[in-house]
Amino acid sequence: MRGVTRQADERDPGPLLGSLSELRLRELLTEVQERIALIVDAREHVDGLLEAMLSVTSGLDLDNTLRTIVHAAINLVDARYGALGVLAPGEGLSEFVFEGIDEEMRERIGDLPRGRGVLGFLITNPKPVRLDDLSHHAASVGFPDHHPPMKTFLGVPIQIRDEVFGNLYLTEKANGAQFTEDDEVLLRALAAAAGIAIENARLYEESRTRQAWLEATREIATELLAGSDTAEVLQVITDDALSLTGADSAFLAVPDDLDIPSDEVTELVVTASAGTVSARIGRTIPLEGSTSGEAFRERTPLRVAELAFDPGFDPNSRFGPALALPLRATQSVAGVLVVLRHADAAPFTEDQLALMSGFADQAAVALQLANSQRRMHELDVLSDRDRIARDLHDHVIQRLFAVGLSLQSTLQRAKSPEVKQRLVQSVDDLHDIVRDIRTAIFDLHGGSGAVTQFRRRLHEIIAEITADSGLRTTVHMSGPLSVIDAVLAEHAEAVLREALSNAVRHAAAGTVTVSISVYDDLVIEVADDGKGFPEGVSRSGLDNLAARAQEVNGRFTIDTTPGGGTTLRWSAPLP
Repeated sequence: MRGVTRQADERDPGPLLGSLSELRLRELLTEVQERIALIVDAREHVDGLLEAMLSVTSGLDLDNTLRTIVHAAINLVDARYGALGVLAPGEGLSEFVFEGIDEEMRERIGDLPRGRGVLGFLITNPKPVRLDDLSHHAASVGFPDHHPPMKTFLGVPIQIRDEVFGNLYLTEKANGAQFTEDDEVLLRALAAAAGIAIENARLYEESRTRQAWLEATREIATELLAGSDTAEVLQVITDDALSLTGADSAFLAVPDDLDIPSDEVTELVVTASAGTVSARIGRTIPLEGSTSGEAFRERTPLRVAELAFDPGFDPNSRFGPALALPLRATQSVAGVLVVLRHADAAPFTEDQLALMSGFADQAAVALQLANSQRRMHELDVLSDRDRIARDLHDHVIQRLFAVGLSLQSTLQRAKSPEVKQRLVQSVDDLHDIVRDIRTAIFDLHGGSGAVTQFRRRLHEIIAEITADSGLRTTVHMSGPLSVIDAVLAEHAEAVLREALSNAVRHAAAGTVTVSISVYDDLVIEVADDGKGFPEGVSRSGLDNLAARAQEVNGRFTIDTTPGGGTTLRWSAPLP
């Protein structure tokens, strides 16, 4: 018999069943039972239909609901194969749930249907189609290799209110029979119930997703405001994004320098990654020509079929649909969060884009609040340091000076050489204490551990070289050592070591004065009261000092007066 698309006759329950999806389940069952009672030879199917409708409306998990619908439809109309195709947002099918074909045959067939042929006809014409022979339909395009033969066909759309969610497909009725008009009515009734079940499952899934979204944003805010490391929180954001979207991979990229304005950023750096295949941490992504860059620059969430730039994934992995979500703060963009699915996977929906855009914005606000909180804490610490430094200068140092003056006055009246020596030593000790306090004041104002370490290293070098020399050493440090970067600090340490070594080994001096100042330049002076730089001594060390000065566009001079000592002066401009 030639396959035809059969339209319902005067008994067609279309108008009645078209309104069923808007009824409550109890009303739906009552209406369907009344309608089925009117169909000749279909009374024995009522119990089966009611059982099928109850089974498809009993669950709230969407994936399980779709599989239950297919299974119930097969049993209801006595078919061998059944499937449910979920419509994609654009065209074709985004999901294809099937029963009757085992996994081995599925692998041999290859890709799942995308909505061509008769399946595509149902998509563009969402009305029931009942065929005695699939191959005779004008839209038929045949089957792929290894596909089992299928002849009889029954397809009906599944509607959720006015939206077509997908289509139910049944083939190969038992014993080679044709699908009947009663089968069509039963399947349409089941499709109406399936629409209600799918809507309930989707609403439940949306509520669970929103609850998970709220929990994730609360977790991020709690972690940040509790003082957790920012890098760890960025990883939490990435992990949560992966979980919320059901994506295969996710990564987060931020500007290399977080302090520069967003409009001056030229590239992003991957700082967190998650998923079955991870982006490479540290990989740079240019703003120009990349999806991440476009989202960052335009401050707009993007939903794309494929990323415009690969952030270092495994070359054997292929990704398709992606969301690029800018982390938008009040007046800046903190970074871009990207979630991806494998190639050929279902695209992300507009609802997911809206939900994840809000998630990214909430994460950005939490980051901004945590950063503000951190800066306020730093200001409090700096304020305390300034107060302590002021108290040390105004009270402690002044009292030490008073004690020193008192000892010097006592020194004038002391007659015992031993007592005088003890008093002189005590005065010198007080001077050393004052110097150490001033050093501490500088460190408190600087507020940097690196500055403290640099100053400590300079003192350690001086102590190390002059310890057993018998030299009386005076050290003066002034200016903001905090502006000295690591490279210049390394030069300064080498210069100080070489200059002091020369004074100890060759000058035959009694005193040496070390002055280190930072103003427009870093200036290091080492002056001794020795006999001057002797002839015939290797100048390789001094040549090294000159070379270091040249390397940083600085200057190096030696001022030697026979019998009057030597002054080595090394200077370099600040970076």
